[in-house]
Amino acid sequence: MSMRTLCVTLGDPCGIGPELVVRHFTEAGVPDDERILLIGPELALERELEFFHKPSFFRVIKSPAELSDLGPGVYLFEPPELSRLGFPPGEAVVEGGLAAGASLDAAVNVLRSGLAQGLLTCPLNKAMLQKAGFNFAGHTEFLAEKLGVGAENVCMHLCGHEPGESSKPKLRVSLVTTHPALRDVPKLVTQERILHCLRLTADFVKTLGLDGEIAVCGLNPHAGESGRIGDEEIITINPALETAKAEGLNVVGPIPADTLFHFAAKGEYPAVLAMYHDQGLGPLKLLHFSEAVNVTLGLPYPRTSPDHGTGYDLVGTGKASIHSFEAALDMVRRLMAKKG
Repeated sequence: MSMRTLCVTLGDPCGIGPELVVRHFTEAGVPDDERILLIGPELALERELEFFHKPSFFRVIKSPAELSDLGPGVYLFEPPELSRLGFPPGEAVVEGGLAAGASLDAAVNVLRSGLAQGLLTCPLNKAMLQKAGFNFAGHTEFLAEKLGVGAENVCMHLCGHEPGESSKPKLRVSLVTTHPALRDVPKLVTQERILHCLRLTADFVKTLGLDGEIAVCGLNPHAGESGRIGDEEIITINPALETAKAEGLNVVGPIPADTLFHFAAKGEYPAVLAMYHDQGLGPLKLLHFSEAVNVTLGLPYPRTSPDHGTGYDLVGTGKASIHSFEAALDMVRRLMAKKG
């Protein structure tokens, strides 16, 4: 039986990530063919174990290299620079950003060394990450650069997902642009970017064993009304779709977003390509707010994350939903299995 290893970073240890990890793994354990390598400060996990009155479920290791000689189970590696820091629960502090960045750096090294085959990242605070000296907009950009891909070559994808994959329709949405100001979106929506995101989305849909047309949103209301409300559909989106079709990709559009998502939510398309953040994620979060998964398409390793933030206000209450974390864990395991 081959042993797979999954990295799980705790994200900002002042946030909700450590709680989600503790609640899941103290109840569910791990499969017989899997090692989980948690990366982050032990202090944050001990805090949650005490709060939930749970016994410890992990073994501390001094180096990820030790994994090669270890069997299935949950292990913790704490980057040395975190050992003397404090992480006040529920607060946005630079120490939390430092822990998130150092843990991501360690995870990248583990992946590149071949010790692990996938990554699940718990939420971080982007402002604190940057204050700690990590000059990245977030997880996606950090991982794309550190893994040698480049931020322009990955695509942010979010999907409704439930462990076990029930048969009810789900939205799966890729984004041409991620977090720019809305005024900057039109110039970032290029033929090359649309085409690249369509290729990655088509590969993802195929990996999940789905078929059907990938539906592409227009940028403007009513998809521009033949140029009367903007010409991006004519100048940029349509040519990209023609190229995609010539490559054999099964795509349709551009379709007005207000119409498209009605049919996508009924299961008529396996995935949607949206032009900007709120165009795609407003509908998705309406249907899948507590179970959505963030997947980075285009990385050399499967990477998922719960689709929510650090949840500082929920720390220490025991009220945080664990569904998105468990969906992200199920998804990354599926993608690792498909990748072989």
